[in-house]
Formats: sequence, structure tokens, C-alpha cells
Amino acid sequence: GLHRAAYLLYLHRERLRRSGVLIVGPNRAFLRYISDVLPALGEVEVEQSTMDDLLTHVPVRATEDSEVAALKHDPRMAGELRKALWARIQRPPGPIVLSDGSYRWRIDEGVLRRLIDDVRREEPPYLVGRERLQARVVALLQRQAEAHRAESPSDAWLRKVARSKPVLAFLDHSWPIVKAEKVVAEFLAEPPAGWEKLQRAKSPKWTAADAVLIDEVAGLLDRTPSFGHIVIDEAQDLSPMQARALARRSGHGSLTVLGDLAQGTSPWAARDWKDTLVHLDKADGRVIPLSTGFRVPEAVVEVANRLLPSLGVSVPPAKSLRRDGWLEVRESGDVMQAVSELLAREGSVGVIVPDAALDRINAKVPDDPRLDVVPVSMVKGLEYDHVLVFEPADIVAAETKGLNMLYVALTRAVTSLTVLYTKELPAALTT
Repeated sequence: GLHRAAYLLYLHRERLRRSGVLIVGPNRAFLRYISDVLPALGEVEVEQSTMDDLLTHVPVRATEDSEVAALKHDPRMAGELRKALWARIQRPPGPIVLSDGSYRWRIDEGVLRRLIDDVRREEPPYLVGRERLQARVVALLQRQAEAHRAESPSDAWLRKVARSKPVLAFLDHSWPIVKAEKVVAEFLAEPPAGWEKLQRAKSPKWTAADAVLIDEVAGLLDRTPSFGHIVIDEAQDLSPMQARALARRSGHGSLTVLGDLAQGTSPWAARDWKDTLVHLDKADGRVIPLSTGFRVPEAVVEVANRLLPSLGVSVPPAKSLRRDGWLEVRESGDVMQAVSELLAREGSVGVIVPDAALDRINAKVPDDPRLDVVPVSMVKGLEYDHVLVFEPADIVAAETKGLNMLYVALTRAVTSLTVLYTKELPAALTT
């Protein structure tokens, strides 16, 4: 998939040299891994980021219940946050009366109310709306001054009026400046009916899901800088709200979306690409199934395909053009022996383990530059010549989408796959 993306980016490099490229991956290890995949882009500026690194409005220092996080990633949150922000706009407290030397200029409350309504109907970003309202108030005062003085006020006069106490007092009451994190904090402190599970104290430590909400509000406040093209890998794990964050950064640009529904491991993993494209604001995007590959050999593909009926997604069995490669399923807990055998072969070796077993296995294996011990939660997007998957039963049991995790682990091998187990293998793997 990334090689196809590299070709597309090379093809359109002149346009992208001006507008830039963003590559979004599942984790930093994956981004380091692909850093040499796009070497032919020359002067095209390529930024690489995970979703968490992209949304940096606040420091993330807390975790939360998965059910609460899933609510925050629900696409309905976008509408609730929009209502929470625009509810801050109020009727004017009275007329604007501005003293200007021997003159007094006045804008009645009804006129101000119509100005507010007009700007709201235009649906600009919130802070842009405040600027428009301010400009229209100043324009009305300017016309009054011109009518009485028979000359146009200077630019300095216009700036002075825009910053005058009566004008700013009106704006601060009727269209106040606000920060995204304040909107979200107050929303979570007093969520609307139906969202009570989100309730928590003000001034919280922020979670990763909160950062997505804050980015949503930031996009409502002002325009988000965008890229000419965005490549999203492992896109099946995007939540609707994360997809909206990427849509804001796409603007009038284009997207290449890469993913495998069978590898969806997040609580909000996609079941249908059409929904993801809607949230990416590319509902008319083309979906091109790629069911035949050359990276993973046939022996490995066949064992991974056994899991597909149990994954809850409509994905056809994969096919491989490669007839080489080999598979070994061994009932044994001797990780050291298996690793030694794999290191005797040419190429890289990845030992994929349940997260809880990482420290224990790391302490056993040798320090070798060709060897990585990786928790299954961090292996997405990586690949190795030889892969050892340890204790599939524990991988499956540790997560709600444990079978999807196991599918990811099994498909990291490009030459050989060794499955090592002491506990009974998951039924889906043996049927």
C-alpha cells in the first residue's frame, strides 16, 4: 500500500511541493520503519505523525474507562460540541454608545441583534465570526461619522473604534473569545442529557480522547492548516472523531487511505470503509480492494485466513503470489531455543508477545541487532523476515478484539512464522 502511495506522491510531486504531505501511522515505531519508503519525493515536504502526536493542544496525562473513551469518539460528539460552543453567543446587553470628541455614535440593540443573526447564518469559524461582527459594527459607526463629518475617518480612527470599550464590551458579552480546552472542560463538567457518563470535575488531567474533542472545537474556532495530500496507514482503527480531525487537515487536498478491516483492534474500529470515508469528508472516494499480495507467503496467509470468519468484518480471504515461506506451530515454552533457531537464519527476527509478557521475554532473549521483542499492541504495520508469535491464547484473552490482535501478529512475517504455545490454541486458529 505504501509503495502505491509513494508512486502517487511522486506523480504529483510538483503540486505537493507547494502544499506538503502528511503521513499518519499507528505508532512511532511504524513511522521509523517507513522513513525510507518515500525517498523519491525530493523537495516535497513530508511530515510523519501518529494521531496522538498530531493532536497536541493539551498534554495527555491521564487514561480513562474504555466505555467513556468510546463515547468521546462517537461522531455525535461533533454536533454536541458545536452546540456547546455556539451557545456562548448571547443577545446584546443594550445599545452601543460611543463618545467621539463632541460626537456620540449609537447602534441600537435591535440592529446589533440582526448583525449577530446575519453572521451566525453565514456559519464561519467561531473566531472568524467575531471578527466579522466587529468589522460590521465598526462599519456602521464609520458611516455615522462620515455622514456627520463629510469625510472618511482615518485608518487610525477605525482601529481605535474597533478597540474601544463599548465595542469590546459588546463583543465580549455577545460573542466572547474562548479557548477550545475551556469549552471541552465545561462540557464534560456538565454534559447534556444522554451524555451523563462523561461527567467529571473541571480542570481535569486530559486523556487522549479529550485531545480529539479539543481538536474538534479548535476546528470550530478557526480554520485548521491543511496539507496537499494525506496518507493514512492502518486507517481501520480511526474513530469517526479522529477521521474528522484528518478531514480538517485535508481541506481541499486529497487522501490515500490504507487499511485492513480484519486488523481493526480499537474499540471503534471500522466495519465498513464507506462510513470512514464519510467522516473523512470524502464520501465519494473510491474503495479498491487489494486481496492478492506478495509480502506475506502463502503458508502464513492460509493460517491467518482461518481467523477471518470470527473477526466480525466482511473481508475476503487473502491470497498470496508467493509459494515460498514456511510455518511451524510448536507446543513449547522454550522461547530461547526458538529464537536461537530463527537467528541462525538470514534476516530480521520479530518476537511478538502478549503485552503482559514483554518484560519476562525480554529478559530471556539475547541482545542482537536483528532481533526485536514487540508487544502485540505495538506491532501493527511492522514486518520481519521471521516472526515468532508466543502464546496466542493470552493474546486473544487480553483484549476485547484479541482475535484481531492475533491476526495482526500472524501477518507480520514475510518469510517464516513460528507459533509457540503452552496453552490451548484458540479454536479459530485450529479450524
